[in-house]
Formats: sequence, C-alpha cells, structure tokens
Amino acid sequence: MYTQIAANKRRSLLLVAAFLILVGALDWVLAHVLGQPSAFVPILIVATVYAGISYFFSANIALAMSGAREVQKKDAPELYRVVENLAITAGLPTPKVYIVDDASPNAFATGRDPKHAVVAVTTGLLERLEKPELEGVIAHEMSHVGNFDIRFMALVVALVSVISIIADLLLRLSFWGRNSDREEMGNNQILLILSIVGAILAPLVAAIIQFAVSRQREYLADSSGALLTRYPEGLARALEKISAANLPIKHASSATAPLYIANPLKGRSLAGLFDTHPPIEERVRRLREMETKQ
Repeated sequence: MYTQIAANKRRSLLLVAAFLILVGALDWVLAHVLGQPSAFVPILIVATVYAGISYFFSANIALAMSGAREVQKKDAPELYRVVENLAITAGLPTPKVYIVDDASPNAFATGRDPKHAVVAVTTGLLERLEKPELEGVIAHEMSHVGNFDIRFMALVVALVSVISIIADLLLRLSFWGRNSDREEMGNNQILLILSIVGAILAPLVAAIIQFAVSRQREYLADSSGALLTRYPEGLARALEKISAANLPIKHASSATAPLYIANPLKGRSLAGLFDTHPPIEERVRRLREMETKQ
C-alpha cells in the first residue's frame, strides 16, 4: 500500500508538470499572436500572479459556492468530536468544521495547508452514516489535509482558471485577426492554426488533467484514511451508502466537484476522461482488500 501511495504521488506530480507545460505553451502562442514575442515573460508573470490570487482564496470560493456554514462544537458535538479525535490521531491541527444543508450524502476538505484547513459535510451524510462510517469519511478528508492534497488541488484549480483565460483570449484574437487584420496575420497561417487549435483543445486537456489528478488523490486518501482509523470497512460502507443515495448536490459545480469524497454531479463522462472520481466499486474493492490483508 505504501508503494501505491508513492506511485500516486509521482503520477500526480507528473500531471501538474503537464499543466505547467501547457500554460507555458499557451503563453508562447499568445505572445506571438499578439505580435510581441517579448511579451512572453510579462504574460507569464501576470498569469502567475492571477494563479496565486486564485490559490490564496480557493477555500473561501469553494465554501461560498457550496453554501457551507461554519459550526462550533456546541452546534454539532458528535461531528466535532470525530474531527478533533482524528486530527489528534493524525498529528494535525483541528480544522474548521462546516456543514452544507443538502440531502445528498457527501463531504470535502479544502484550504491552503493544514493550518488553514476546512472539513465540510452535508446534512445528508450526517443523517445516513453510522459513527464508524462517519469516522471513515472524516479520516479520508483528514488524509487530504495531511497529504497536502488540499494545497495541491487548490494549485491545480488555479492553473485551470489561468489556462481557460489564456485559451479564451487566443480564440478571440484568432477570429479578430482573421476578420480585421487578414493581411498581417496571413503571413503566419501556421501560427493562426495553432492559436485556434490551442484555444479549443487547451480547456479540454486542462479538464482531463485536473480530473486525473483528482482520481489519483482519491485512491491515496482512501488508503491513508483507512490507515488512520485501522478500519477500512467503515469507509467502504460509507462509500456504498453515498453511491446508493444517487442524489446530486444542489450547489455543486464542475469547479468544486473534484473536492468531494464522491462525485457530487453524478453520471459518468465519455470513456471516464472527465470523471472527477474513480469508480466507487473499485475504491470499495481496494479498501476491502486492505481489510483482508490486515
């Protein structure tokens, strides 16, 4: 299992490296479409600053989009005790606890690092799960915190937003060049084609990379969470109940979907490329294999 964890970390780093290469390539094309190759560095600096701002405020944005509200120990004592106990077991600061008023059972963690972490659960999760199952879910989310997945995913989301903005600029400039400045742009048809293709494909590639990162991190958090509770069956049963509910979350979006423990949007995409999470059946199978090997 530790080998699997190490392999997942390596794959995730490679996927983020692919993100950075994609940002750099789009930046280069944009600078040349503008007719200012020297603008490559300034554009890259602006993109980096924007990504930094998105990263810094990622937790606040995710919480606002999900409609989560913070609760104190007196408001949800059992949930708070589970979070506190698992934070102590994991050697982590106790994160802030939020609840999302939604009948769909689900949960997510977000934040820049363990000191600024947040764990959020839906009311549907609290109503449906028994304590060992709830502990499994919270252990999964605490693993995201301890493994710095929350920082990793915040960075990935920031990079996706940068790629989307650059791609949109490319598309607009490409059509503008074709309609209003044909003679000048006609001197470099290859660049024009590259800009159009890049503008169309870049967001799709970015989404595929984002979801691939998310899927790898879910397997890792399942393994780490099971180690934390020493009871993989608790998380396995929780995942089965979440899957059986088959209720999409009202305020979930494609931007926040990768944060949740299970896909809040439901449904599977073409060839699994745009799935935010690995199949529940496969996750449960792996957890139960851990149980038999203990």
